[in-house]
Amino acid sequence: MRPLRRAVGLSLLLGAFSVVAVVLSYLALLDIWQGLEDLALEWSVVRAALLVIVLFQISALVTLGRVFQVLR
Repeated sequence: MRPLRRAVGLSLLLGAFSVVAVVLSYLALLDIWQGLEDLALEWSVVRAALLVIVLFQISALVTLGRVFQVLR
């Protein structure tokens, strides 16, 4: 049961980070859309946000798989 609790905790933490990543991604894309001059930082924020969201999705799917194994 301990590994399952860790997986749930990790998924919750990554879920919270992904919410922050979506907000930061929105702000970065807003700057990109406005056409500011130096957009390297904004694109880096978008890439990092995508990485966090993908990690959250993988973690959530793995955790759900473990929950289904325990419930079976």
